[in-house]
Amino acid sequence: MWHQEIRRHTRFNFTVNVLDGAFFGLGLGFASTVTIIPLFINSLTDSKLLIGLIASLHTIGWHLPQLLTAERVSQMRRYKPMVMWMTLHERWPFLGLALLALLVPTLGAEWSLPLAFLLIAWHSLGGGLTANPWQSMIGKIMPAERIGTFFGTQSAAANLLASGSAIVAGFLLYAVPSPYNFAICFLLTGGFMAISYIFLALTREPEHPLPAASEHQQIGWRRLLAILRQDKNFRWYILARMLSQGAWVAISFYTVYAVRQFDMTAETAGFLTGLLMLAQAFANPVLGWIGDHWGHRTVYAGGALMMTASAALAWFAPEIGWLYAAFALAGFSNAAVWSIAMSFTLEFGTGSEKPLYIGLANTLIAPFTLLAPIIGGGLADAFGFHSTFAVAVICGLATAVLLQFVVRDPQPRTKTLVAPPAAPVSAGN
Repeated sequence: MWHQEIRRHTRFNFTVNVLDGAFFGLGLGFASTVTIIPLFINSLTDSKLLIGLIASLHTIGWHLPQLLTAERVSQMRRYKPMVMWMTLHERWPFLGLALLALLVPTLGAEWSLPLAFLLIAWHSLGGGLTANPWQSMIGKIMPAERIGTFFGTQSAAANLLASGSAIVAGFLLYAVPSPYNFAICFLLTGGFMAISYIFLALTREPEHPLPAASEHQQIGWRRLLAILRQDKNFRWYILARMLSQGAWVAISFYTVYAVRQFDMTAETAGFLTGLLMLAQAFANPVLGWIGDHWGHRTVYAGGALMMTASAALAWFAPEIGWLYAAFALAGFSNAAVWSIAMSFTLEFGTGSEKPLYIGLANTLIAPFTLLAPIIGGGLADAFGFHSTFAVAVICGLATAVLLQFVVRDPQPRTKTLVAPPAAPVSAGN
C-alpha cells in the first residue's frame, strides 16, 4: 500500500524537507522583503508607497493563487512534479534581480524600477503557485502525529539561518559599494535556493489512488461552494483565521510605537527584533510537538491568547521594559499563526478534497491579511497606537474563543497518515 511506503520514508523525507526549508531560509535572509529588497527599491525611488507595495505583493502572491490551483492539485496522483516546477518561479527571480542590480547604472531607475517589481511579483506568485501542491505533498508524506513537529522544525531552521544571513547581508551592504552589494546578496540568495531545491527534489512520494469519479470529473467552483455550504465547522475556522489577522497586525506597529512613546534607541530596537526572532525559532518546534500530542486547534487558540497578552502589554506599558515581554509573546504567537495554522488546516478534508480546503483556507483570508495593516495604521493615525492595540486584543480574544469553543477537530486524533481519498463532495448533495 502507498501509505506503508510513505511510513518507510518518513525519517528521510523529514530530513530532506527540513534541509530544504533551512537553505531556503538561509538564502531568503540575503534578500529579505523586510530589509534588503526595500533598501534596493529605495535606491531606485523615493516613493514610500512603492516600498510599501512590496509587502502587499508578498501577501497577495502567497494567498491568492492557492485557490486557483486547488482543482488541478486535487486531480494529481503525485504532487511533487508540480511542486518542483512551480517552485522554480519563486527561486530564479533572485538571479534576475542580481543581474538587474548590476545593470542599474546602465538602465537607470526608469527601466530598473518596473523590472524589479516584475521580478518581485514573479517570485511572490511563484510561492503562491507552489503553496497548495507543497502543503498537499507534506500532508501526504508526513504522518499526522508528526506534521506539527515537522512544520515547527523546518520553520525554526529557516528562521535561525535567515537571521544569520540577514546579519551578513547587512555587512555586505555596508562594506561593498552599490550596486555590487545588492547583486552579491541576490546572487547568494539564488545559490542557496538552488541547494534548497536539490534537497526538495530528493523527497520520496509514491502515487496515491484517486476516486474513480474524480479522475474525469471537473471540480469547478460549484464544488468549492459546496464545501463552504456544507462544512459549518470549516466556515467557523475561516472566520477565526480572518479575525486572527486583526490580532497579529499589532506586531507591525510595536517598533514605531516604542520609538515615539519611549524614545527607543536603535540598539534596543535591534535587541527586541532579535528577541522576537529567537522566541519564534524556539517556539516553532516546541509548539509543533505540543500540537501533535494535544491538538493543533488548542495550540492555535493558545497562540491567539499569547498575541492578545502581547498587545495588552503594549497597550498598557508604562515603560519600555514591558515591551520585552510583548515581543517575546509575539514571537511565540507568530509560530502558532504559521506552522500550527498550516498543520491544523491539513486536518480538514480527505484525499482529493484536501487541496480544495487548503486553497479556500488561504485564499479567503487574503483580503483581510492585506487590509488589516491598512486599518491598523489608519486607527493609529486617527486615534493613536492604543486604539490599534485595543482592536488587536479584541480580535485575539475572539479568535481564541472561536477556536477553543466553536471550531471542532475535523478528524479524530489518531496516529494515522492522511486518510485515503474519499469520494468528492457533490454540489447537488
